[in-house]
Amino acid sequence: MTTLQTARPQQKFRGKNKAPKWTKPDDGMVSVMVLPLAVTDPADLARLEKLFGAMWSIKRAVQRDARAKVDAYWSAKHERDTHSAKDVRQRLSLSREALERCAYKHLEAAGHLKHHASKALSMHMADEVWNGVQRHLFADATGNRHGRPRVGRRHGFTRIPGRARSHTTANKWETFRLVGTFRGHLMAYTSGGKHDLMQPRRMPKPTRPNGKVPTGKGTRKANWWDHAGPLAVVFAGGPDGKRGDLVLPVRIPQSPAQENRVRHFLETDARWHKVDLVRRRKASAPGGWAYEAHLTVLGPGYTSPAVRQVRQQAAELDRIGGVDGNVSNLSVVSFPASLEASAGAAKSSEIVLTDDERTRLEKEAKKRRGRARALERSRRATNTTQYVLSRRQTARAERRAAKGLTPKAVIVPGGARAARADGVPKQPFRRDRLSAGHRELRARQAEASASTAEYRRHRARAVARDIVAAHGPRLTVEDCDIRTWYRLWGRRLAQTTPGMLIGALEIECEAAGGRLVRASTWSTALSQHCMCGERVAKTLRDREHKCIACGLVGKRDLVSAALAAFVDLSNPDDPKTATLDTARSRHAQIIFAQGLKEALRESTTPCQNTPRGAGRVAVPAQRVASAHRTAERRDRATPDEPRPVRDHAGAPGTRPARSPQLTLW
Repeated sequence: MTTLQTARPQQKFRGKNKAPKWTKPDDGMVSVMVLPLAVTDPADLARLEKLFGAMWSIKRAVQRDARAKVDAYWSAKHERDTHSAKDVRQRLSLSREALERCAYKHLEAAGHLKHHASKALSMHMADEVWNGVQRHLFADATGNRHGRPRVGRRHGFTRIPGRARSHTTANKWETFRLVGTFRGHLMAYTSGGKHDLMQPRRMPKPTRPNGKVPTGKGTRKANWWDHAGPLAVVFAGGPDGKRGDLVLPVRIPQSPAQENRVRHFLETDARWHKVDLVRRRKASAPGGWAYEAHLTVLGPGYTSPAVRQVRQQAAELDRIGGVDGNVSNLSVVSFPASLEASAGAAKSSEIVLTDDERTRLEKEAKKRRGRARALERSRRATNTTQYVLSRRQTARAERRAAKGLTPKAVIVPGGARAARADGVPKQPFRRDRLSAGHRELRARQAEASASTAEYRRHRARAVARDIVAAHGPRLTVEDCDIRTWYRLWGRRLAQTTPGMLIGALEIECEAAGGRLVRASTWSTALSQHCMCGERVAKTLRDREHKCIACGLVGKRDLVSAALAAFVDLSNPDDPKTATLDTARSRHAQIIFAQGLKEALRESTTPCQNTPRGAGRVAVPAQRVASAHRTAERRDRATPDEPRPVRDHAGAPGTRPARSPQLTLW
C-alpha cells in the first residue's frame, strides 16, 4: 500500500511566470477612440440586445453576491477584532478571484446565458464589480471610502468591458477584437483612392477569409487575422452559440479635418490594446440604442499641430498667475515671474457667459421644461389610477353631477400622487406602465442632456487653452469645496461650470509643462486681503475691493486672483501648507502701478469677455423681505463663505503671522 502511494504522481500546479512582466509603454499612458458601429441587420441588433441582457444578468448576480458578502464582513466585527480583517475576507471568499469564480458559476448554472456570453466576458465583468467593492472596503489616500455596493438598473447598463489583448502572444484576443486595417478600410470606401472617403449608411459586413495561408512549415486555414479589408469588431459568441461570429462593421470619421486624428489611432495596429462594447440611448436608431466600440490605444492621444504650437509657446512664458473661481465667473491675473516691468505687464482675464450663450441656455432650459412636462403628462395618462383629480377637475365633476350630466372621463388627472397616510405613494414609480412614446421622449431627453454636457466639456477645454496661452501654465487656485456652492445656487453652477473649468485648466497646465496648485482658503484668506498686505474684511455680497491703506480699488475677484499668484506652498501636494507672501505682492503693486490698477478693474486680454456691469454676481432669490418695511423688496445678500468642514484642505489650523499695518501713501 505504501509502495502504491509513493508511486502515484504528485499533483502539479502552474508555477510562477519566469518571463519578464509586460508593462505598458509611454509610462502606462493610454488613450481611447470612439468608433461607431454600423449595425443595420435586425438579426445583429437582436443578438446585441441579448448579449447586453445576458451580461446584465451576470453583473446583477455578482453584485448581489458581493453585497451580501460585504454586509457579512461588516457584521463580523468581533471576528475582525479577534483575528484579522484578512481572515474574515478569506472566510467569506471576498476577493477578486472568488468573484470571478462566482461569475463563472452563474454562467454555468444558467444554460441560456452561454448562448450569448463567454467565460472571459463574465470573469472580466466580475473584475469590474470587484473594483467597486475594493473602493468600499479599503480607504484611498485621503482616508475616504466609497459607499456600499449597489445593484443598478437594466437601462443604466451600457458598457461591456473587454479583456486586454495579449502583447506577448501573437493573435490573441479573448473577447472583442478589432480586425482589418486602416489602409484596407480606405481602399474599400475610396475605390482604391480615386475619390474622398464615402461610407454608405448600410455598410456591408466583411466576410471571413477562406482558403489556405502558407506558413514556414506548410499551410494553415485562413482566419480573421488574415483579413486586411475594412475594419470590423468581431465577437465569437458564447460557448453554446450556434450563430457563428458576430461581425459589426466600423464607421470611422470621414471629415477631412479628422484624417490625421484617425490615422494616429488606427494606422498602427500594434498599439491596439482592448475594445469595450458600449451602447447609448438614441431614439432615432433601430431599437432605441446606438452601439459603439471604445478602442483603447497604448500611448497618448492625438494633439493637433496648432494645439502643440500653442502649448509650446505657453511653456516658454515665464509668468506666474492666480485663479479665482466664482459662481458666475472665473478670474485670472498673471505677472512676469521676475516681477520686473521690462519683462512684461500684468494681465487679467474674466471668463463669463456671453449674450449668445445666455440666449442658448434659456432656450435649452425652456425645451427641457417642456420635455419634463410632456413626460409627466404621459405618465399620468398611462397610470390614471395612481393620481387623484385636481381641484379644478373635482369642481367641474361636482358641477356636472349637480346638473345631472353624465360624468366626463378625465384622461390626464392633475392632482397629487395617490399616497398612504404617511405620504408614501401606494405604488412605486418603477412599477408604472410606460408607453412607447414616453420611452422615446425620455431617450430624446437623455440625448439632449448628453449633447449639452459634451458642449460644456468642449467649452471648458477651449477656455482653459486660451487662459494658459495668455497667462502661462504655472497658476494657483483656491481649494474651495464646490459642493457647498451647489447647496446655495444649485443649477446656476450648471450654466457656468466653475468646477469643470478649473479641472480642464489643471489638465491644460500639465500638458503645457506646468501645474495648477491649490491653496487653502483658511491659511491665505485671499478675498480678505489687499495687495499691500492690509486686511480688508468683505462679505460675499461686496464685489468691489477698496483699501483705505493704499487706495487700491478693483474687482474683488481680480484682486483675489492677483494675490493667488504670490502664494507659496512648502508642499505643493498639500494645500494646507499655503502661505501668502505679502512682501512680493506689495513689491508687484509698486512695480506695475498703473498697469495693475487697470488690470484689476477689467479684463486686459482681448480673447475674453467682460461682465455686464461692475459688481455683478449671482444672488439667490429670497421669498421673504430682508429689508425694512419702507424699503423695496430685494434679493437677500449672498451668504458669507462657510467655514471649512473637518479634514478638508482648508481645515482650521495655526494662522501664519500677518504683515504689519501699512499707513496711507
